[in-house]
Amino acid sequence: MTVADRLAELGIELPSPAAAAGSYVPTVRSGSMLYTSGQLPFVDGKLPATGKVGAEISPEDAKGYARLAALNALAAVDAAVGLDNVVRVVKVVGFVASAPGFTAQPGVINGASDLFVEVLGEAGRHARSAVGVAELPLGTPVEVEAIFEVR
Repeated sequence: MTVADRLAELGIELPSPAAAAGSYVPTVRSGSMLYTSGQLPFVDGKLPATGKVGAEISPEDAKGYARLAALNALAAVDAAVGLDNVVRVVKVVGFVASAPGFTAQPGVINGASDLFVEVLGEAGRHARSAVGVAELPLGTPVEVEAIFEVR
């Protein structure tokens, strides 16, 4: 089964990859490793929400935004090398714009981690960091970056 077949089975449509919004590129390949730039939860070029998790944004909504950011990361990988060339997800780093006192960043970033496993199976399991920060670009509640091993 191809990754495209798996996406179809799950009813997930891969978005168009986001263009770089600054002085960087969406992905960089070094040997068998592919690094994504930080991905925001854009839908059709727009953020679905802005604000801090634990204040304006609920943890459950933020988990969904982390899932969207991970889907955008998969779109960037697909554009760079094709998803069928992914050997495994190696590492995920998730950033959560957190209200004071909010400490459930790992639960938010589970949205990204769960998507990678749903789509890639065991190859989607990865090492991870979930980091709370004061602010993120454009006021987004979450940002996700990932490192993939590729063929």
